[in-house]
Amino acid sequence: MDLLLTHGYFLYEDPHELQVMKPYPPLGLLYVASHLKAKGFDVEVFDTTFSAWDAFTAYLELARPSLVGIYATLMTRQNVLRMIRLCRNVGAKVILGGPEPPHHAREYLERGADVIVIGEGELTLEELIPRLARNDATALHDVAGIAFRTADGKVVRTPPRPQIADLSAQPWPDREAIDLERYLETWRSHHGVRSVSLITARGCPYTCTWCSHTVFGYSHRRRTPEDVADEVAFLVERYRPDQLWYADDVFTIQPRWTLRYAGELKRRGLRVPFECISRADRLNEDIVATLAEMGCQRLWIGSESGSQRVLDAMKRKAQVEDIQAKTRLLQAHGIAVGMFIMLGYEGETEADIAATVAHLKQANPDVFLTTVAYPIKGTPYYEAVADRILAYADWEQRTDRDLGVAGRYSRRFYDHATRWMVNEVQFHKLRRTGQRRPWPLLKHWLNARRGRLGMWLTRHEREGEDDRRPSGRGWSVRERATEGW
Repeated sequence: MDLLLTHGYFLYEDPHELQVMKPYPPLGLLYVASHLKAKGFDVEVFDTTFSAWDAFTAYLELARPSLVGIYATLMTRQNVLRMIRLCRNVGAKVILGGPEPPHHAREYLERGADVIVIGEGELTLEELIPRLARNDATALHDVAGIAFRTADGKVVRTPPRPQIADLSAQPWPDREAIDLERYLETWRSHHGVRSVSLITARGCPYTCTWCSHTVFGYSHRRRTPEDVADEVAFLVERYRPDQLWYADDVFTIQPRWTLRYAGELKRRGLRVPFECISRADRLNEDIVATLAEMGCQRLWIGSESGSQRVLDAMKRKAQVEDIQAKTRLLQAHGIAVGMFIMLGYEGETEADIAATVAHLKQANPDVFLTTVAYPIKGTPYYEAVADRILAYADWEQRTDRDLGVAGRYSRRFYDHATRWMVNEVQFHKLRRTGQRRPWPLLKHWLNARRGRLGMWLTRHEREGEDDRRPSGRGWSVRERATEGW
């Protein structure tokens, strides 16, 4: 074996995800695996999603890989550090990739990693594997896109590696390397459908200040419509999915591509229900009608806030009124709308939160998910609040749940604000739909008032004034879905 690929996500250790139970495979790793196999390397994948620590340890003891590549995120840091130690115990060298390690290269290298891959992994690993096999440390200096430590402890970062220009020339993800049927059956048993994920592009050119661009940068590189349609045809024949998840950052970013792709699917007689993420400003009547014809069941919009002032501060390049209008347009074509809402962004006030509640009432999405902003190293948002970042755990133990920002409202305040938002919007929705039973209306009205009262009682509390550990989650699911190696 030339390389073992794995990642640090264990589903059964995540209580939140166990409630949701919508797992998707690590496409980034599977893209790396297929590329390296096409180049003649012997690669295996250990998918930890449904596995456990004893199984991973037993595999290492049996396989004794000489080289292990681990995909890492902020959410999986603790697990990845443990995996590094286990790999070193069997004599393996360790390569780390993903959005997290490049921003903490020294920390990971000091804890046993041998090399950090910065950016896309396919071409870098193709060049790196033979050099590590020769055990020649001097051979690393001219490998673009990595970080490593020299014998005297100095961390070296080599020049960036150019991104892959022609994504359609790349092989599809090596889904056969894992038990994809386990994912499909998990979806079917919990949600009644078999769902498969794929991506049609890499990168996002938008400038949202809190979003990580570590792996794919601000580029946008798209596969040809024909190549994606070929993959969909294969997925339908091989796995018989009931729905697809297009995990692109902005699926409809190029309207002409979307129309061409829809035409290619129609020509082949392929119509598989799907969900995707997009932006309001990349939707119009033709695109929405086309999405409906293609089988789009739900489209997620990163609304984030109902305050235009906050959206502008985020550099979202989005308009509140446009989000509301496009939500109505999607629903008019039978497409459900999901929204992501972010509380706690720098400078947000109670008035901004109230504007978000009003926005959700006006837009009336079918579902919305809330989160409290947390700073990801390497983003403009992180740099803006760097001197006020609160860490509620040591670096080795820290996850997305353990970062806060001193001076903003307290965690208790945002708990109350979320309670108010969810129940106020639901109360409004029930009244609009003609709900006649008094108990559901009363329940949401009382919970909304409870949340509003809690906000008033905690409005003078600021994060960092007590030792309460944050309980909210960041964009972990989105990060895991869209970021590659």
